[in-house]
Amino acid sequence: MLTETQQTTPHRWAALGVLCAALLMVGTDLTVLHVAVPTISRELLPSGSELLWIVDSYALTVAAGLITCGTLGDRFGRKRMLMAGFVVFGLASAGAALSVTPGQLIAARAALGVGGAMMMASTPAIIRAVFPDDRERSVAIGLWTAANSVGVSVGPLLGGLLIEHFWWGSVFLVKPVVWATALLGVALLVGFVVRQRRIPHPLLDVTQFADRRFSLSALCILGCYGTYTALLFLLTQRFQLLEGCSPLGAGLALVPLALANAGGAAVAPRFAARWGRRHGLAGGLLLCALALATFTLFGATGNYVALVTAGLGSGTVMTLGSDAILGAAKPERAGEAGAVQETSFSLGAGLGLAVLGTVLALVYRSDFAPVPSASAQQWDTARSSLGAATEEAAQAGGRVGDALRVAAGHAFDTGFAVATGSAAAVLALLGVLAWRGLRESGCRRGHD
Repeated sequence: MLTETQQTTPHRWAALGVLCAALLMVGTDLTVLHVAVPTISRELLPSGSELLWIVDSYALTVAAGLITCGTLGDRFGRKRMLMAGFVVFGLASAGAALSVTPGQLIAARAALGVGGAMMMASTPAIIRAVFPDDRERSVAIGLWTAANSVGVSVGPLLGGLLIEHFWWGSVFLVKPVVWATALLGVALLVGFVVRQRRIPHPLLDVTQFADRRFSLSALCILGCYGTYTALLFLLTQRFQLLEGCSPLGAGLALVPLALANAGGAAVAPRFAARWGRRHGLAGGLLLCALALATFTLFGATGNYVALVTAGLGSGTVMTLGSDAILGAAKPERAGEAGAVQETSFSLGAGLGLAVLGTVLALVYRSDFAPVPSASAQQWDTARSSLGAATEEAAQAGGRVGDALRVAAGHAFDTGFAVATGSAAAVLALLGVLAWRGLRESGCRRGHD
């Protein structure tokens, strides 16, 4: 069913359905735990950094394996890689569901990331092979991107539904030695690039990044998707802990964002066919920046205009950025290019959560006002995270609890405004870079 030739495949739309289903599962698993964060916070009282690692580990595991899986798929068969990914993902899901200790759950989630990387790295190259026609391929990429976006957006809704009716299970905590890991990562990255430039058959052809369409599109996806997933994470916390929504209610509150994202992904190819991909990418990024700026100025409560605007802009960027990366790649390196594209998604999700979550955590802690009626221990615990603050407020009750709740709400809203404002500035800068860089690289209307 999934041929790797450049001929038109009779059952190509059915094959696309399989690929979309795979990406829907991978996207859902990225955010399905978001609405569990308040429950985790109340029961385990993790620090802000620990809470970020709880949510972030799956995306980073996926990002770590994408390029390797994409190149292996080019060499040994993309269909085999996809089917193997289904098997690994299914077994790892069963392992996660049956875990009885944090260590077992951590191992299962890491295996889930491996399976997700195997599926995600294979699908872009298969789409390119099954849809050789440019117009059909653009539509296919739009539907495929929408499937991933819907999965990511529906994750909180599904998680909320499950938590409402079932036990959410064990929680995993990961401690990296941050600075040592960062230095090791930089050293490995430099060594990897140097080696790939020297060997005759590199795992990753780094010369592809000399093409501005390729490098700028990957950067746009990384920034936009990172902001999108971080926004989902921050909003689910706010809806539950500050506005009193149930897990299911928090998921439902994000439905407009999911629908708008899918709509933006679906109409992006038509927009690009008429006005050009450069206009679409730059416009989508600026639309996202405008939405984040609206959140900064007016807050998140009832701000559905900003939700819809962010969804439309991010859906457009994800589709057109993906199409640009695949269009710039050589056919024989399609799996590798698809892996770079998917690495931009997953790495963006991990970095977006890490960076914006850290910004919010730092501002939250520094802006948490003194509460004279609370003890020093209560105040210090409440400053560690919003979940800890709500738990301390519930235990204290009365005027002390009310004062802790007010201080936590004000500190979180301040941190949210700083985080969204920072993201808006970055997205606006990326929009300008896309506008100028893609024009200078000779992009043509309806194609690039």
